Amino acid sequence: MVTIRLQRRGRKKRPIHHIVVADSRSPRDGRIVEDLGRFNNLPVKNEVTLNEERVIYWLKQGAQPSDTVRSIFKKQGILYKMHLIRWGKSEEEIEAALDEWRAKRAEKEEKTPSKKERQRAMLEAEEKEYQKQLKKQAEEAAREKAKEEALAKEQEEAAAKAKIEQEAPSEAQETEAEQADEAQEEAVEAKAEEIEEVDVKTTQSGELAAGAEVDQDEVDAAVEEDEEAGSEPEEAQEAADSADEDVKEQDTDAQVSTDMLAKDAIDHIKNTPLDELEGFITEDESRVTVRRALEEKQEG
Repeated sequence: MVTIRLQRRGRKKRPIHHIVVADSRSPRDGRIVEDLGRFNNLPVKNEVTLNEERVIYWLKQGAQPSDTVRSIFKKQGILYKMHLIRWGKSEEEIEAALDEWRAKRAEKEEKTPSKKERQRAMLEAEEKEYQKQLKKQAEEAAREKAKEEALAKEQEEAAAKAKIEQEAPSEAQETEAEQADEAQEEAVEAKAEEIEEVDVKTTQSGELAAGAEVDQDEVDAAVEEDEEAGSEPEEAQEAADSADEDVKEQDTDAQVSTDMLAKDAIDHIKNTPLDELEGFITEDESRVTVRRALEEKQEG
């Protein structure tokens, strides 16, 4: 069977195809029967060169074009011309119909963008879509930034409010401070009262000592009177010894640490034998220095 097909020629990456008539059993680039034209698809617009008379001849002889060659013949109007010939149209009718067909074809090609124009339009559409995506991302980033700034502002306001609340004393803290001040005032008043009691006891001790001195003078006067009256010396001496013992007992009763100042109490502990200090420090003694002086005395 005879076929009309393309035969590759040219060089690497720069092919040129020949439209040839060949036996279907021959290789693609093998022996041919006739060369009918050229087809070049490297330019933006395909270039086609055909010998229409020989093409129509071989089509009338029953040669079968390949799919690619059939598409080329269709775009060149050869298949339409063969159709008109088979319908028995005259040459004038065939030329008129072909002219009308070519005009419509040209008008359609003007409206139909070329491959290069389609690629340019596709690139422009992709660029437009890319710019749209960038704008969308920028808007989303701006919204996120605004949200973060609002959150940071809220956190700063909350921190400032918390700081103000911490710095401002609460009602409970003020109540506690007032209670502490009242307790401190009560402690100061109690201490003052304790000091007054100590002063009173010290005064009383001095009065007892003065009373003892008066008693001693009275004893001495009685002794002199007894001597003048001729009483026995032994009775006068016994009266004097009894008065001395009373004075000593009064002095012993007065010698407690709470009746003395801290310095005097410490000096008394240092200058008094340990066996005579029994009962000197009472349970009411709260001064640490006085108790420590007695402890050192006991340890030494």
